[in-house]
Amino acid sequence: MKEIDLSIIAPMYNEEENIERTVTMIRDAMKDFPGEWEFIMVDDGSTDGTRAAAERAAKDDPHLRVIGYSTNAGRGKALRHGFAAARGKVIATTDFDLSYHPDHILRMYEELVKDPEVDVILASAYMPGGSVSGVPWFRLFVSKLGNKILRFALGGRFYTITCIVRAYRRDVIRSLELESDGKEIHLEILSKLVALGYNIREIPAHLEGRKKGKSKFKFRATTLSHLLFGLFERPMMLFGFLGAFFLLLGFLVGLYLLSVYWQGRLNPWRPLMTVLVVLLLGGVQIFSFGFLAVQILGLRKLLYIVQRENRQLNEKLAKLREGADKANDSSEG
Repeated sequence: MKEIDLSIIAPMYNEEENIERTVTMIRDAMKDFPGEWEFIMVDDGSTDGTRAAAERAAKDDPHLRVIGYSTNAGRGKALRHGFAAARGKVIATTDFDLSYHPDHILRMYEELVKDPEVDVILASAYMPGGSVSGVPWFRLFVSKLGNKILRFALGGRFYTITCIVRAYRRDVIRSLELESDGKEIHLEILSKLVALGYNIREIPAHLEGRKKGKSKFKFRATTLSHLLFGLFERPMMLFGFLGAFFLLLGFLVGLYLLSVYWQGRLNPWRPLMTVLVVLLLGGVQIFSFGFLAVQILGLRKLLYIVQRENRQLNEKLAKLREGADKANDSSEG
């Protein structure tokens, strides 16, 4: 079997009318690629003719592969399915409608080949040099706002956190213990990559609105996942704000009571005395929750390291067993 240099993974769900266009664009983009490549179309339980159309397109082309499952589960499961099946040294992911032109895939691949110190490339339409066209204003507004929140949560390192268009070295993406089934997998991957200290580079890209098919964008689910991830990565965003708010209110109440005391009118049994104590103790307690959450984040990073080493060890053991089986077969023969 030939060694694959680049695997391209594209999850698809009810994309029947995009099959021909997407396959044609991928073939055109890869026609001058100097190495071996494969385009893996992962059917996420489509209910229309997507799977059949993809299989027809792949029938006589060894570069195309169609895999999947019968029940729709979400982009995360489709990507995990694709990662497990990919054979390339570099694994790139893209949306099936190619809102980012496939030329971006080649640019990401070239960045990884050019610099062996880089582990992951992110395509970003929101960084300086990036651009957007043809995307509905409301969806673009929500996306940009969400990515600004996530950028803050990740320490201001990246401009676009939710984009599927990325390229990974195979051993890097395979080292992660991924669990997400939905679109939050992009957040999970980036969070774990950062925690494990991988070298990640962002390059400017152009995002273009969908030409065919129906968008899978869901406002409520997307907003909720962004907020939860932000709080998960930066718990002090919530606990710090609430703690400071309670302490500030307590301070103001304390100043008022102090002025009343100086005027000789302070009644120690008035309700504001109880409110003062509750506010101060509550603020301190909420801050304590925040510090505890930060400590848990540190333990989470250690867990990721253990998971990575465990996966790498399992892969080495599997290769050793495979080699031993081959040696036994040859000796018996």
